[in-house]
Amino acid sequence: MYEKKMPKQLTCGMAIIMEIIGGKWKSYLVFLINKGVKRPGELHKAVPSASRRVLDLQLRELEFHGIIKRVIYPELPPKVEYYLTEFGESLLPVVAAMDKWGEQYQGVFEQLMQKKEHLAVAQ
Repeated sequence: MYEKKMPKQLTCGMAIIMEIIGGKWKSYLVFLINKGVKRPGELHKAVPSASRRVLDLQLRELEFHGIIKRVIYPELPPKVEYYLTEFGESLLPVVAAMDKWGEQYQGVFEQLMQKKEHLAVAQ
């Protein structure tokens, strides 16, 4: 795992949760795994704009923090699946709240993106 040279200040709850699920795709990966998307290939198909390397790195970080567990089935070719741990399941209310907020403000977000696109075209 990549470590920054400056030590992290994990002195409050927000800093801790951002360390655990603050990556670009981490909260979405937790959401997808909870919805039944378990295999690495399925996760990559569900997030095509993310590189496989980035997803693998974020999955490893979630595994390191005890949010998910990776199960490797002894068959040829090896089959890998991800599952939420009990600790990871404790994050589901947070992820569900994020999803609900996103759904409520989807229209506002779309208007902002259209405005941004319009401003870019005008310049």
